[in-house]
Amino acid sequence: MTDTSTREGVIASAVALMDDGRFRALMERRVAFRTESQVPEQMPELHRYLTEEIIPGVEAMGFSSQILENPVADRGPFLVARRIEDEARPTVLIYGHGDVTRGQDNEWREGLAPFRITEEGDRWYGRGTADNKGQHSINLAALEQVLQARGGKLGFNTVLLLEMGEETGSPGLSEICARHRDLLRADVLIASDGPRLAADRPTLFLGSRGAFNVELRVAARERGYHSGNWGGVISNPATLLANAIASMVDARGRLLVEGLRPPAIPNSVRAVLAGITVGGGPTDPAVDEAWGEPGLTPAERLFAWNTLEVLAFKAANAEAPVNAVPPAALAVMQLRFVVGTDPVQILPALRAHLDAHGFGAVEVVSTRHEASPATRLDPDSPWVRWAAASMQRTTGTPPAILPNIGGTLPNHVFADLLGLPTLWIPHSYAACAQHAPDEHMLVPLTRQALALMAGIFWDLGERPSSN
Repeated sequence: MTDTSTREGVIASAVALMDDGRFRALMERRVAFRTESQVPEQMPELHRYLTEEIIPGVEAMGFSSQILENPVADRGPFLVARRIEDEARPTVLIYGHGDVTRGQDNEWREGLAPFRITEEGDRWYGRGTADNKGQHSINLAALEQVLQARGGKLGFNTVLLLEMGEETGSPGLSEICARHRDLLRADVLIASDGPRLAADRPTLFLGSRGAFNVELRVAARERGYHSGNWGGVISNPATLLANAIASMVDARGRLLVEGLRPPAIPNSVRAVLAGITVGGGPTDPAVDEAWGEPGLTPAERLFAWNTLEVLAFKAANAEAPVNAVPPAALAVMQLRFVVGTDPVQILPALRAHLDAHGFGAVEVVSTRHEASPATRLDPDSPWVRWAAASMQRTTGTPPAILPNIGGTLPNHVFADLLGLPTLWIPHSYAACAQHAPDEHMLVPLTRQALALMAGIFWDLGERPSSN
């Protein structure tokens, strides 16, 4: 029998949660809460998830907890729970979110439902299994196993921050962290969200790309005019807008707006991306090797460069066209950007580029208050080396290290506002159907994730004192 008071023993105990049904029972309870933050009527459920499900569990582990109401009206609350063993020991901030996107009840395939667990093969279906109830539940379950293995001690201090509004853009998160810096003081953030690079490859990412959406509009006149009578003598908004976009992104997907191109990729980032392969999964699209910035690998283009994408384009009715020059055209575009891009300069850079290329008639309108900033912990950070070594010790193989994910998370709140090194260890994969019908978690991935996090938390208790 494995000694549970050793690293190997605590990992075995964490994995046993899957094998004896305890983790499934936990997930059945948590998925049943309809914590749809996009549905105003579910506000009581957001509170109930924290008060009835999470708080009893963490208080049983010796945490003191408090609910913080959102400073933004009619938005979900926050839970802060603290377990301080010794101020001289390292302190970890664990983050997650208990809200989910809309259930889309009528769109799940037959036999499945969003707010119950359905097991089929190696998949557990249910809303929040991947995003994010499953992920923060893995972390808390592993933490509990380490606590038990060390006889009621972790060897470090823990602060838990659970929000209930991430799926609506994390309203109030920045304000909460600014107001409660002392409550949230820590040495490192360890959190889980988003997908692994591949389902079978443990992944460590260190930040996120920023995101900024804009609308480009051309409004030439109030109505359309017959193309036979007026074509060639009146401007066509769709043609104008198509050419404006072509001046910004060429036919190979290369970003041409000089003010939006990032600085050179740091050598430390190039080094960790050298062994990263993008795609290759059974449901992944084929990578277009010639698309995007020339001279970069697909991994560098995805994780270390800026991309400007056309998300939607509209002029008149393409399903039922008529012989008329359209009066207006609209494109929705999105810039995904890395560290080194100033979000404040995005709109001015777009405006200056369009004006310089003769597209003064194109209006640029931001669709959100501000950009989500990009963040990136230096891959040479000692915290990165420590976490990667722990993960390799558990699995026998080095994890994929990404300087940031291609998507966007509220990591800037932790990296910039709280000043923390940020380590993200995702417990999902790209084909998990998060935000869509049939969301699910993978059983083999979850078993490995429990082992990884038990190893991480065990090793954190072995680190030297922070003083």
